[in-house]
Amino acid sequence: MYINIFGSTGIIGSITLKIIKKYFPEIKINLLTANNNYEKLLKQIKIYKPKYVFLNNEKKVKHLKKNINNKIKILNYDELISYLETSKSQLSILAISGYNSLNFLQPILKNTESLGLVSKEAIVSAGHLFKNIKKSVTSKIYPLDSEHFSIFQNFTNQNILKKLTLTASGGPFHGKNFNTLKNVSFFEATNHPKWKMGYKNSIDSATLVNKCLELIEAHYLFEIPFDKLNILIHPESVIHSIFEYDNYLYNLVAFHNDMTIPIFHFLNQSLNKNLNKNEFEFNTKNQLNFFEIKTKEFPIYKIYLNMDKSDPSNIIKFNVANEYAVNQFKKKCIKYTDILNIIDKITSLNLNYKLNNIKDILNYHELLENKINEIYKNS
Repeated sequence: MYINIFGSTGIIGSITLKIIKKYFPEIKINLLTANNNYEKLLKQIKIYKPKYVFLNNEKKVKHLKKNINNKIKILNYDELISYLETSKSQLSILAISGYNSLNFLQPILKNTESLGLVSKEAIVSAGHLFKNIKKSVTSKIYPLDSEHFSIFQNFTNQNILKKLTLTASGGPFHGKNFNTLKNVSFFEATNHPKWKMGYKNSIDSATLVNKCLELIEAHYLFEIPFDKLNILIHPESVIHSIFEYDNYLYNLVAFHNDMTIPIFHFLNQSLNKNLNKNEFEFNTKNQLNFFEIKTKEFPIYKIYLNMDKSDPSNIIKFNVANEYAVNQFKKKCIKYTDILNIIDKITSLNLNYKLNNIKDILNYHELLENKINEIYKNS
C-alpha cells in the first residue's frame, strides 16, 4: 500500500509520517511534497525513503539533488501533474495551506483511491464544484479536520436533521468586547488557550473566521443547508459537533482534540489496528460549558451571517480578504481590529466573475489579490 503526502513538512504531514512509522509499516511512502522547507524535507527523505519528491522552490531543489540518493526521483511541477494524471495510489493526504492547493486537487482525485483532505482553502474556494468533481472520479474523500471528521463519522440521515452545531473554543479573547482589542499584539492573538497551531489558524480562531469557514466546509462536504448550520462557543473543546434531529434526539460527538485520531482512522480503513492512546473519561472533573455567539465579541460572525453564501464569489472574497488581513497584521501593518474592517470592505466589492472550473477560481483569487493590493497600497 502506497501513500502520497502533499504538504509533508507541515503539522499534518509530519503527524501522518510519525503515525505511519509507529503503526503502519506496511504503508510505503510514495511521494512527499513541500513548499519551502528544504531542511525538514531532506530529513523526511532520509527517514522515510519516498520514491518521488517535489519541492516548490527551484533554488532549493539544487541543494536537494546534492544530498539525496539518485534512486529518488525529484519531480518538477509539470512532471508531478503528469505523474498524478497517469498513475494510481491507494492513499493521499492533501495538507497544503492556501488556495494553491487547488492546483493539485483534480489530479490527486484522478490518482488516488482515498483522499484525506485537510486543505480548508480547497473546500471553501471550490466547494460549489465538488458535486461535479466527485461525479467524474471514483476517489473517496475523507475530511480530516476534527469537526468535519466528527460529522463524517456520525452523520447518517440528512432527512431528519434539524440543526448541526459546530463548537468553537472562543480563542484567547472569549468574553472580551472586540472594540477593546485594537492594540493586542500578534503574540496575544496567537496565544491560544488550548493548543498550539500555526499563526493563521490561531488568529482565525481568535476572530472566529476559522469556524465560519468550517461551516462553509460542512455545507459543501455534506450538502447541509446553511440555515441548518450553527456555532456555539465551547471552551473545553471536548464536544466537536452536536446533531439535533426532528425526533428530538441529540447526538454530541466527543473525542480528544488531537489530529492523531482522524489521521489514524483514515490510514486504518481496512487494516483494523488499535490506536494506543488514553481513552477519554467523562467524570465529575469534567465541566462542559456552551455559550451563544455574541457579535460584540465576534463581529465577523455578523458579516458571515449577512453574506449571500449562495454566490461562491462572496465566500471566496471573505476567505481571500481574511488571508490578506491576517498577513498584514502579522507584518504589523494593521491593528488586530482592522482585520474586521478589511473583510467587511472586500466582501462588499461587486466583482462579477464566472467560477465554472478550478482555473476560473485560481484566476479569481489572483484578481482579488490584485484588487486588494490596489485598494490598500497607499493606506
